Amino acid sequence: MALDDKIRHQHHDDEVGLPHSVNRDELVTPEYVEGTPDEAKLVRKIDLRLMPTLIVMYIFNYLDRTNIGNAKVGGMQTDLKLTSSDYSLVLSIFFVGYLIFEPPAVMILARTRPSIFLPAIMTAWGAVSVAVKGIDSLGGMLAFRVVLSLLEAGFFPGVMLLLSCWYKPSELSKRIAIFYCGTILAGAFGGLLAGGIIDGMEGVGGVRGWKWLFIIEGLATVIVGVVAFFTLPDYPQNTKWLSEDERRLASMRLIIREDLDEKMPYKKAILLSIRDPKLWLFMLALNVILASGTVSYFFPTLMGALGYKGRMVQFMTVPIYAVTLVINLAMGFSADYTRQKAFHVIGCAGLAVLSFIICAASTSFPVRYAFICFASPVTMFPGRERRAVSVPLINGFGNLASVYGSVHCGFATMTCFMFIAGVTAFVVKWIWDDKGLERIDYAAQERQEEAERRKI
Repeated sequence: MALDDKIRHQHHDDEVGLPHSVNRDELVTPEYVEGTPDEAKLVRKIDLRLMPTLIVMYIFNYLDRTNIGNAKVGGMQTDLKLTSSDYSLVLSIFFVGYLIFEPPAVMILARTRPSIFLPAIMTAWGAVSVAVKGIDSLGGMLAFRVVLSLLEAGFFPGVMLLLSCWYKPSELSKRIAIFYCGTILAGAFGGLLAGGIIDGMEGVGGVRGWKWLFIIEGLATVIVGVVAFFTLPDYPQNTKWLSEDERRLASMRLIIREDLDEKMPYKKAILLSIRDPKLWLFMLALNVILASGTVSYFFPTLMGALGYKGRMVQFMTVPIYAVTLVINLAMGFSADYTRQKAFHVIGCAGLAVLSFIICAASTSFPVRYAFICFASPVTMFPGRERRAVSVPLINGFGNLASVYGSVHCGFATMTCFMFIAGVTAFVVKWIWDDKGLERIDYAAQERQEEAERRKI
């Protein structure tokens, strides 16, 4: 092997966690056999040590972001004298900050340790949530949402990046589905917590109940963030609860599917990612799905419009998330089992289109409530440098939809959005094989083009 190749491979080994003492040439031979009992045991161990921490972190990430909907019907809108437009602005400004801060945040994570970066930003946004106690104006709430977006921007794409460094593509769908259960559980229990806290803590210490909601959930977030410092792993090569053989196997599993890109600068990673047409199709699909997803911020308001009062406004959001939990898990496991992810997206988009049409056309409150439940499951949802660019670009661009989605959240509009999402998934399926969207090594192409230019 040439010296340049060895250097390039060493950079890659550092990325996927391959121990320096391991002979790389041995890893690309039939020595690695997929689906062995040892690999199954390793994956179970990773699941038990990695997934619970991430799920609990995501529960509080979602609670701290969406409890504003519960606070709105709990007295925040009246106390801060917010109009409907003001409330939409409070929602929208969060996603503007998310779009701006997300890519650099994840690039920082790609060069640091997840066990430090993710708990640190979590502890920080929990502390910021506690500070809501002092907010008494629209300006203060807008400032809070901007700071919250800055701190939360790196969390979700950072988790996706971390999962991709531990699991093979064929294993990711069900893990991501399980991870998404964090938002669903947060939504379900968030309504119960909000109902209890807002009513039970009203006026305690001279503080309104909706402010106690932010304070209590913020303090809980800080505690979880501190615990995560000690429980969240980094990458296979530096995880102490794996034996040497397990670290070797964890690296071998990933080396098979990794491209051999050298560690590249941020600007180059952006250019290579932008050249990938799949990136733009995924951006479009996520954009329209998340535009519809802003309906979740209005669940308490919708329950009030359906005639529920007091605590029941908060409690009636729980069944929506229960239905979402079942469908989410079923779709995630089915997508991994069949390896037909595009068809699952198309099917879920079709269900959402049907549900939104019925919600728009029906004047029956029970019918609308039932089909809001069925619409919610869809709408709630390279080398490390290239993944670190592509993931936040897709997620950030998708969250941009929440800016206009929070203003135009009519059922008819959401029907159109979900139809576009289904068509986009069909186009992706038609162009690329869903069993493994072809990996185009743009870095290798660039090196070849550079070599040809030198010959000329």
